[in-house]
Amino acid sequence: MDLIDLYLEEDLGEGDITSQALVDDREGRASITAGQDGVMAGLEEAREVFRRTGCECRAMVSDGDTVVMDQEVMEIIGPLKGLLAGERLALNFMMRMSGIATMTRQAVDSCRKANPNVVVAATRKTTPGFRRYEKKAVRLGGGDPHRFGLDDAFLIKDNHLTVVGSVPHAVHLAQAYSFGKKVEVEVESLEAAQEAARAGADIIMLDNMTPAQARECYLAIKAMDPGITVEVSGGIGAKDAKSYARYADVISMGALTHSSPAMHFSMHIRERSVP
Repeated sequence: MDLIDLYLEEDLGEGDITSQALVDDREGRASITAGQDGVMAGLEEAREVFRRTGCECRAMVSDGDTVVMDQEVMEIIGPLKGLLAGERLALNFMMRMSGIATMTRQAVDSCRKANPNVVVAATRKTTPGFRRYEKKAVRLGGGDPHRFGLDDAFLIKDNHLTVVGSVPHAVHLAQAYSFGKKVEVEVESLEAAQEAARAGADIIMLDNMTPAQARECYLAIKAMDPGITVEVSGGIGAKDAKSYARYADVISMGALTHSSPAMHFSMHIRERSVP
């Protein structure tokens, strides 16, 4: 069973008893409209939901497009019971994913006013079982999904260093374990950043620093090795991300996936066939 089947099973249970009691086997047409301005995401997933409830869809926009309040984004045709069975799950996909895409686009646009080359990235602070869709929404908003899982790249954090004992030893172990994967080290001070640079880290993450502290570390790291990627992270929101952008190659923000407000959409049945 794939994820959409699982989500449908969760929602439908033994069947939609309201529709079974009230709705006959007629065909109908429905439309989904945006309840606010934002960045569209989740159309592909919504289409797949309705396909599995026996309906056909026609999208009026594409994922990644900017939409405005009251704009029709999708038309669905099929059995009335199928329209109603797929409604909530399809809207959940669109609301959640579009909310993430919208916040991401806002953060990207803001940060690139200060640094046209900065990358705005997500984190692994995602909803269990929904990560692939949240990461996809970040990309649709113009951001980078970052690591999808723990097997993507090395990220040496404070707890790893507590176990291993030192940054140089941790970097050496990671490099010896797998040639070719980038090694990233999380640091919380200038001294630790310099130590990570000397140890050969490919990426240095500046964690929970003020913009001034991040600037100092960025300049020191680049003076040692301009090829090292400098990432800033830790409690950064969409409104304050711009203050870090000039002295960062990457800004990673958990807020993109754990705090983005849902974007409102609604579905209304417009026509039903004559019995």
